[in-house]
Amino acid sequence: MKKSILIYSGGLDSTVLLAKLLGEKREVKALSINYGQRHIRELQAAKAICAKLGVEHRVADLSALTPLLAGSSQTDKTVPVPHGHYAAENMKLTVVPNRNMLMLAVAGAWAISLKYDSVAYAAHRGDHTVYPDCREEFCKPLSEALWNADWHHVELERPFLLYTKAEIVKIGALNCAQEIMAMSYSCYEGGELHCGLCGTDQERRAAFRDANVPDTTKYDPKGLLELPDSQLVS
Repeated sequence: MKKSILIYSGGLDSTVLLAKLLGEKREVKALSINYGQRHIRELQAAKAICAKLGVEHRVADLSALTPLLAGSSQTDKTVPVPHGHYAAENMKLTVVPNRNMLMLAVAGAWAISLKYDSVAYAAHRGDHTVYPDCREEFCKPLSEALWNADWHHVELERPFLLYTKAEIVKIGALNCAQEIMAMSYSCYEGGELHCGLCGTDQERRAAFRDANVPDTTKYDPKGLLELPDSQLVS
């Protein structure tokens, strides 16, 4: 049986990947990272989903690093959350400096200590526009570094790297209950309801629409009125 550590944000992509790995009959442990992000709503979602699925969930507290990660709307509350499509220039304000390297390093250490086979994370093609640490140019050398970090070799898996968000939603529809996808949390604003307007919410809404899969996410009705599904950019 393959054993994997999943970097788990509690968002849609990593939730689908969690379900996919479990569907492959793997032993999976989920690792979330508190890096001082704008809100903890996603960490709460991760905890609830793992509890429901019977998956061990740990949270690594790296919040002491927050002052070193300034300039991002996700770690610096003086920077407002931008609304718009991910292709827009202002979406760069959501980039947290070197976040994935930090998360992968911690997950890799845990995997090595447990003698697990791999670390998995859910970077996908839609991330490539704005997030450099979700691209193959970043992933490939880091994969080699992780493999050579210890006598016990650990593989870095990124199975969604060439997939669109809509394709991930289709995988989710096959691998996990609609309820589980709805429990995932994506919104940058951190409210009880998804705002429906921030970049990650727009991407989420468009993905369900394009995948022709019912979206049972709880959105703020004001956001849906301001930007109907028909006006979302894929």
